Amino acid sequence: MPPLRAFIVHAAFALAASSAIAQQSVDTRIGKLTFESGYPSQQTVAKLYDEMDFQRATQAYIWGIPAVGLAEWRLAHRDIFKGKNGEMLSYLDFKEKLGILTPNYTTPYIATLVDLQESGPIVVELPPGLMAGMILDAWQRVLADLGVVGPDQGKGGKYLILPPGHKPVKPKGYYVVQSPGRTVLAGVRLLDADKEKAIRELIPGIKTYKWSPNGKVDVMRVRHAGDLQWSQMPPRGMAYWESLNKVVQSEPVMERDRLILAQLRFLGIEKGKPFNPDARQKKILEDAVVVGEAMAKANTSDKRVEPPFWPGSNWKHALVVSVDQRMPGYDQLDERAAWFYEAVVISKGMLTQTPGVGQRYLASYKDHDGNWLTGASTYRLRIPPNPPTRQFWSVTAYDEDTRQMGVTPQGRPDISSRKEDLVRNSDGSVDVYFGQKAPAGKEANWVQTTPGKGWFSYFRFYGPTKPFFDKTWVLPDFEKVN
Repeated sequence: MPPLRAFIVHAAFALAASSAIAQQSVDTRIGKLTFESGYPSQQTVAKLYDEMDFQRATQAYIWGIPAVGLAEWRLAHRDIFKGKNGEMLSYLDFKEKLGILTPNYTTPYIATLVDLQESGPIVVELPPGLMAGMILDAWQRVLADLGVVGPDQGKGGKYLILPPGHKPVKPKGYYVVQSPGRTVLAGVRLLDADKEKAIRELIPGIKTYKWSPNGKVDVMRVRHAGDLQWSQMPPRGMAYWESLNKVVQSEPVMERDRLILAQLRFLGIEKGKPFNPDARQKKILEDAVVVGEAMAKANTSDKRVEPPFWPGSNWKHALVVSVDQRMPGYDQLDERAAWFYEAVVISKGMLTQTPGVGQRYLASYKDHDGNWLTGASTYRLRIPPNPPTRQFWSVTAYDEDTRQMGVTPQGRPDISSRKEDLVRNSDGSVDVYFGQKAPAGKEANWVQTTPGKGWFSYFRFYGPTKPFFDKTWVLPDFEKVN
């Protein structure tokens, strides 16, 4: 072929290829994307921005879980229980605890939510006794442990909590806690085997008060929360974003969150500005709550961040996040969402590595065959002899949807080694049954479930001993029975 003709043919092919590229369309997982002269068409630009904002909103949902859960409790403390800022409330019985995510049925709780901007420095004072607790910031990061797992080691102590930016002080006789943010939770659980004795003797010695160099101000004693309907479960729909926006507006910006906050700007959430999403943003946010919660549920109930506790088992650590929510190379986004989607609070004692102190929690969502636990079926959990606990064990059923204790006619979602009429087998093992009706003769060891509802379980070890840590004691999976 003559050189000139070859050049013309080559140029024609190149032009045709360029034209094809310039007008191409691409099939993707979000649909067809079209391009003009290599640029995305206006229709494609709109689609891409909608998808960017939707993806960012689903991840912002997961990011916001720990803060929104605590914010909802703070609102309940103030608006439902009419609690004063920093006033300790006691949650002692089933009804009072119903609004808490995955509480223990057995142990009494005493807790307060504090707005440090309003209160200024505040003191939590504890008497000597068998109790354990924590002070958390708005993102549920541990600022201090309290009680037997804290610096007072169960001997009693005064914890002075300072607002962000407060000048350093070290008054004699106080454990000083510097909060990085405006909101803190302070709470303890009573661990004595004699629950009524613990309530009678320890609660009167728990108090909070404002602090100044001149002494105590406005001393507050513990009072009952009361039998009121409430929930600290993160809300659904636009209420989730309204709650998250309040956190963004009230809490200092953490360095780790700046990129997330940059993405939220295009969804109508920006520090220092009112939250007033337009129709497009509102639709994206409403859709993202649905998908974001589904992601959070999968991230929790089928954890990919955590292996089985025993090989081949369906039991995994429930609490999979560290107290500062950090690892050497990253912050624990999925791990903290996996815990705080279905639970509230964390402490060093709940992650104990020391035999005989603190607590450890295992969670199960499936039976031995790998099927989800459901209220329509009956299951047996055989607890082998000599459970590795210095204090006691408990196993509790929680509603899959609310992550709170299930409400049934039985009114008791829990069996523990402290249950007075607990029936043990001749070898020391215990069979616990979960189902709509108790198997004949098994009423004392039975927890009622509700047909049509899924449920999951926490098995708690209080004062876990060496066989727990070296895994020589093995808890079987739930077995479906007729």
